[in-house]
Amino acid sequence: MKATARFMLGHPARWIALGFGSGLSPKAPGTVGTLWAWAAFLVLDRWLGDAAWAALIVASLLVGWWACTRTAQQLAVADPGAIVWDEVVAFWIVLWLLAPAAWWQQLAAFALFRYFDAAKPGPVGWADRRFKQRAGQPIGWAQGFGILFDDLVAALSTLLFIALWIRIWNW
Repeated sequence: MKATARFMLGHPARWIALGFGSGLSPKAPGTVGTLWAWAAFLVLDRWLGDAAWAALIVASLLVGWWACTRTAQQLAVADPGAIVWDEVVAFWIVLWLLAPAAWWQQLAAFALFRYFDAAKPGPVGWADRRFKQRAGQPIGWAQGFGILFDDLVAALSTLLFIALWIRIWNW
């Protein structure tokens, strides 16, 4: 099965996992999903305080784990590129912890997050391999968690890089 608009419309888990359609981009779906996350953050941040953001992120992680697992199972691929909910939640964490930040600081965070997520250096690569499906193993909850886990490590890496940048160069 392939991730298409028709596929996405077939189940609520697919809407979520495919980032409300942003994961259907034929090129760079992870980048498009991260851009969608940024736009959604800018809209939602007008109404959400810290407690509401924390609750939304926790709920998004739990619901996202379910949605990513189910969608991966239905696509029969352990970590399909069209699943972008992992980028959405992870980048929301970055923006929430970085706020308030100027647009150029958010852009720098976007570029760093995309680098860590796509290139998977060091701990991000470890996190990506940690929950990979073994030959003959069905796609289960561990693989669904793994879809989210490497992006959470990419978010942490982004935040650590920014913290060092601030400390050393007074961002």
